[in-house]
Amino acid sequence: MAGNAAVIAVCGHEAAYGAALEGHPGPDVDIVPNGRALFRAVAARLRRGERVVVVPMTLGREPGLVADAARTLRAVPEAGRGAVLLAEPFGTAQHLVAWLRAASGRVPADSALLLAAPSGDPFEDAELHRVAALVRRYGSHDLVEVAFDGGDPAPADGVRRCALLGAERVALLPASFAAVGPGGAGPVPVADAGPLVPGPALRRVLDERVADAHRRWDEQGDDGITTGLAAADHHGHAHTHPPGEGHGHSHGQEHGQAHGHPHEHGPGTGHRHHHPPSAAGADLGIRSIA
Repeated sequence: MAGNAAVIAVCGHEAAYGAALEGHPGPDVDIVPNGRALFRAVAARLRRGERVVVVPMTLGREPGLVADAARTLRAVPEAGRGAVLLAEPFGTAQHLVAWLRAASGRVPADSALLLAAPSGDPFEDAELHRVAALVRRYGSHDLVEVAFDGGDPAPADGVRRCALLGAERVALLPASFAAVGPGGAGPVPVADAGPLVPGPALRRVLDERVADAHRRWDEQGDDGITTGLAAADHHGHAHTHPPGEGHGHSHGQEHGQAHGHPHEHGPGTGHRHHHPPSAAGADLGIRSIA
């Protein structure tokens, strides 16, 4: 898989800090949590004279992982120009919607879908609610709920909610790399609908991210680190301007965004605005989704 470079998969809570991926990408991929472990893994590869490509293993709910990984890579003293490349994240929220829709095709339409993932910060958990709404809107299941391992609602509570809403059976579908159990016996039968991304598909997407990182460096001289630093700039999806603070600003390429549009806010206009991906583009990914 690594080709002419070492590949390091850096993991956060979506991959149980690496535990959920052990044995899946293949023996030639280092699997590490961010921070000191990533720093040491990159430095060790560089000391052996290897080029390194780091792939953030997020499915779109953990933009802070990308930014934190970029900061870690900037701190590696042995990293010369082009010696370390930061790939695009494994997946985006759009990918996650598409993967969940594909996986839900294995579940009978009369079963409720319970999308379960490790809990993150409030905005990451809110993102899963948005993803679930898109899965329901563009899928074949009338009931799509969410649950969080270590959060609220817990998987057992999610199963009970599905039962209260009329479900006679529930399919527990992981919305992360990490498997999440139902948390004990429930009022209705619960089936495991995972994994979200099977091993062969995981390896194929990882290969694509690595190849794209090489191509971006060869064609543009871009190691991905500067772009990665801005990955979490708009995490939270909205911001508030209190009354009396009129100003103008632009959301554009300086933050690595795909759109740029300056707009003015006059004095005395408190409001919120946000820029989510369009629902119509929910199935479109950077490249492969499987």
